[in-house]
Amino acid sequence: MSEYKLKGVTSLSLQPGEKKEVEVEGLEGAKVLLLNSGGGQIHAVGPKCTHYGAPLVNGVLTKSGRLVCPWHGACFNAKTGDVEDAPALDAITAFKVIEKDGAVYVRGEEAAIKSGRRKPNIRCRVSSTSDTDKVVVVGGGSGTIGAVESLRAGGFSAPITVITKEGYLPIDRTKLSKALLTDVNKAQWRDAEFFQSGSIDFVHDEVTDVDLGNKSVTTKSGTKHTYGKLILATGGTPRNLPLQGFKVLENIFVLRTLHDAKKIVDAIGEKGKKIVIVGSSFIGMEIANATVADNTVSVIGMESAPLERVLGKDVGAGLQKALEAKGIKFYMSAGVDKAEPSASNPSHVGSVLLKDGTQLEADLVILGVGVAPATEFLKDNKVIRLEQDGSLKTDENFLVTGLKNVYAIGDIATYPYNGPGGQGNYTRIEHWDVAQNQGRAVAKHIINPSVTPEYFTPVFWSALTGQLRYCGNTVNGWDDLVLQGNPAESKFVAYYCKGEVVVAVASMGKDPAMTKSAELMREGAMPSKGQLQNGLDILDVSLVA
Repeated sequence: MSEYKLKGVTSLSLQPGEKKEVEVEGLEGAKVLLLNSGGGQIHAVGPKCTHYGAPLVNGVLTKSGRLVCPWHGACFNAKTGDVEDAPALDAITAFKVIEKDGAVYVRGEEAAIKSGRRKPNIRCRVSSTSDTDKVVVVGGGSGTIGAVESLRAGGFSAPITVITKEGYLPIDRTKLSKALLTDVNKAQWRDAEFFQSGSIDFVHDEVTDVDLGNKSVTTKSGTKHTYGKLILATGGTPRNLPLQGFKVLENIFVLRTLHDAKKIVDAIGEKGKKIVIVGSSFIGMEIANATVADNTVSVIGMESAPLERVLGKDVGAGLQKALEAKGIKFYMSAGVDKAEPSASNPSHVGSVLLKDGTQLEADLVILGVGVAPATEFLKDNKVIRLEQDGSLKTDENFLVTGLKNVYAIGDIATYPYNGPGGQGNYTRIEHWDVAQNQGRAVAKHIINPSVTPEYFTPVFWSALTGQLRYCGNTVNGWDDLVLQGNPAESKFVAYYCKGEVVVAVASMGKDPAMTKSAELMREGAMPSKGQLQNGLDILDVSLVA
């Protein structure tokens, strides 16, 4: 390893909580982040979040040594650079800091300093071929990649098999609705060689049954896979509308997979299409935002304002105004009657008729009316009990209630939520970030069942008029809103309160307000409703003693 001088740094004199991004002399374009999380020691790490490249100098540093991305809540250990919270998969590199001769140096390999990141070490020589130790994962999404990478990185050396019906390796599903991404090579988080290096076997098939007595799963091809531990991570199935025309006419789409995205992009073609979107929650709104530039886009929602169910009427109405300024037309408090065929092509949709008689012309229709837990393959299982919504109830370790060695994570898991206002109430959260953290938690429990589960604050984000950030959960509801700023101007922080307790926070154009709130929630130090009503700026609250 070599030593490299830091430009313009003469001493290690950062105050607790201070971060400073500095250039590395002799390495063009290379930078490191110096930081002091308390305790009298200065650390140097890679300067960018490994998720989407956010500058960590603008992030949040806590006294417990957590360095948190300002955009999406990815968290790294400030000393080692290790990932401590989703959605980042790669760690940031950490370097030894040396102060001498009136200058400061970092010690490390040139390539490591330039990249600022490192992939997890999942290389593994499988130590046992016994099925009693084998982990089988059903599903190929965010929870799966969190589980299998954490198992291998944590030293688990028994066989791992992933069974997925999507036809590709785990992808960044969040980009499907936000950008209508269709290139599998750009969407996949890892290539096949990476998983092969960790002896993680991917089987492209569909599980049709689980036999708990024999500890095996059966696939559509008729193959049986035995397991020691089973992780169910099948995600969600997009809902359709049980209305006239919606199940028979072509050019009516849902969006869940890369295949769905490609069908939509192909139907849109170059530009100038009339697109009708049914559903005014996040999938529908993101697709509207992604397609409005070159098309005529109409959104139909049952709520009085888009996103009202999650963000409330005030925030939703403000975002609606901003989206209307981009050209999106809204039909709110509306009910859909039926889909009607095109006069020129009776097999294709031509319009959507609302219950009030309004007719919206459509070259294509996209449904964003929610998902159901993808547990259809378990509905006739004589042992596994599904909840009323089709989900699986789990404990705090995501073990399915009443079962041994079977876990459920992601969209199919209803688990005890212990965040602010949660009080252990059971809830199901459909977030990419949450699924990945649940997968990480399951891996830790498999490796060491005596480990106490760690609480993580649910986080999600959305691409609308600006970048919306959200943390927390309103599992017990909320009764008041403290709104600082103006959603119509895409710059605000909204605090959702139950009594004096803030249970969720949404922000736009105010980074890192959400990230700081998530960490304050985690530490039980979130300001009260009264403090926020009196004008307290969350960015002024310190997380470093």
